[in-house]
Amino acid sequence: MTRSPARLGATVLGETGTAFEVWAPDAARVEVVLAGTDAPDAETTGARTAALDADPDGYHRGVAAEVAAGHTYRYRLHRDDGTSIDRPDPASRHQPYGVHGPSAVDDPTTHPWSDHGFVPRPLHEQVLYELHVGTFSPEGTFDAVADRLDHLVDLGVTTIELLPVGQFPGARNWGYDGVLPYAVQDTYGGPDGLRRLVDAAHRAGIGVVLDVVYNHLGPEGNHVADFGPYFSDRYGTPWGPGLNTDDEQADPVRRYVVEHAVAFARDFHLDGYRLDAVHGIVDTSAVHLFEELATAVHRDAERRGRPVQLIAESDLCDPRLLRSPDAGGYGLDAQWADDFHHAVHVGLTGERDGYYVDYHGLHDLATMLRDRFVFAGRYSTYRGRTVGRPARDVPYDRFVVCVQNHDQVGNRMLGERLHELTDLEGCKLAAATLLTAPFVPMLFMGEEYADPAPFRYFVSHTEPELLEAVRTGRREEFAAFAWQGEAPDPQDERTFADSVIDVSLARGDDQHGALFACYRELIRLRRALPLLHRPDAPDPDTVTVPGREAIALRRDDGTTAVVVAVNADEVPVEVAVATDRRGWARRLSTAEQRFAGPGPAGEPQERPGEVRVLVAPRSVDVLVHHAPAADDALPPKDPS
Repeated sequence: MTRSPARLGATVLGETGTAFEVWAPDAARVEVVLAGTDAPDAETTGARTAALDADPDGYHRGVAAEVAAGHTYRYRLHRDDGTSIDRPDPASRHQPYGVHGPSAVDDPTTHPWSDHGFVPRPLHEQVLYELHVGTFSPEGTFDAVADRLDHLVDLGVTTIELLPVGQFPGARNWGYDGVLPYAVQDTYGGPDGLRRLVDAAHRAGIGVVLDVVYNHLGPEGNHVADFGPYFSDRYGTPWGPGLNTDDEQADPVRRYVVEHAVAFARDFHLDGYRLDAVHGIVDTSAVHLFEELATAVHRDAERRGRPVQLIAESDLCDPRLLRSPDAGGYGLDAQWADDFHHAVHVGLTGERDGYYVDYHGLHDLATMLRDRFVFAGRYSTYRGRTVGRPARDVPYDRFVVCVQNHDQVGNRMLGERLHELTDLEGCKLAAATLLTAPFVPMLFMGEEYADPAPFRYFVSHTEPELLEAVRTGRREEFAAFAWQGEAPDPQDERTFADSVIDVSLARGDDQHGALFACYRELIRLRRALPLLHRPDAPDPDTVTVPGREAIALRRDDGTTAVVVAVNADEVPVEVAVATDRRGWARRLSTAEQRFAGPGPAGEPQERPGEVRVLVAPRSVDVLVHHAPAADDALPPKDPS
């Protein structure tokens, strides 16, 4: 075979054939077992083999003639003891017959892209929308998501964030049990389906961020360890062995991760990644994997002229993720900040078990607005240690916050959404608190109209011992919470079917439609008042009301001023905010009748040095002041 270009997996070279490259230092020899198109198994009669050339660094490479997109193959790993095993490609782009079947060659260059003019919005202008492809529609495919983009355009979201789509066992999974990260789930539509979705989203003006899992691989169908030391026994994660980031022969494993991110952004025109549970990745190298990843992805994005953003999920409350390498950081673009969710959740529901024991409701948001984290060097009763450090030097648009997401809903025993734990007024309050905050807001599919479907944990494993381990693990996770009842069986297909949402409910004239109208208006308001989210605006001043679950924030850039007053109590609460401005007007209240509310409690009252507003129970008032002239911001002169 001829020498292949340096790219992991199978790369179509046109008439020359297809190049193959795999890191398999534990194999004495590697052959590609090749079959034709639509072949269910590369071991089918008539399959041919082609030997790869081995390098001292453990890579096996070569080019096979007459192999094109759609052809299936496996790698045959020959051992020194004379035995051999056949395995899918660790960098397979397509698994048309599932994790246990052969890999298939994919050619990303054949897609007729039509998104050449699309440019994703900067983070501070984004409204993210997290969705699970399998339950976003009854069809559960990429094409079905594309068919429902009009709903998202009408809502006003700028970016969809897809839960992981790397190949996982069976047809039902959140995606975090993926075992072949380069392959796009076949039941969703495979790589061609993902390209069609991204292209359609870009035509609709919507960016696409993909959730990727670099901290572990799932258990069923996980064969990459047969190729070499992809995992390290030095570190474990709650979900299985961690990848080998800093042990012997770690360099090729790090390349496996970094090249995945670069290749997917290039081949699928992705606009960013959400990096799952980065606190589960331990790396003692002088150059951390995150820094290497960020450098490579940003460099390639700059070369292609298409920005790509890296958003970490982390519970460390550590600004090092976001600071530049010159400042001792890793150079990621943003991170999830779950403190926001926990504070709002406690304020609305009163739940204080599990990790909620550490939070005190809406008053925690004052701390978060100052330090960017609630836990910025604060002792955590739940963890039994001090957590985090302040990040006041990091702009607000580097933090993604939410009031619902797949974890906070799906990791409840019954998968209840927020509307099952509070009322319509509470849902609107949560939405307004989120969408008027200076952080980057993210919605979870269906929250914008209170979809009645839960979001439950589901799998479709085939190994009985693994299934029992999953069930036991779920029961242990719930032990810290005072939840009653029995958890739905993750393997039962009904658990999955019950989680499918129906976006058509947003068009009703009932409470679903009223909540959707509120979300849509809040997103429009956020866009109409850049002061709410501009990263160069002054930090908000915050006011808490002692003894009440109420808080207000004020932002003032000298031209425009905004006050957001939030009352989660069951009674009206008066909130007073210091200001020398006169001429305040209510721009929006979640209690308005157009949102099926009881009506606002009162109009803003201006007094010397302050504005006061009586906020209706479980509602949010947004007050705005526009100064047509500088004198309007000054107090009136004393007539004497």
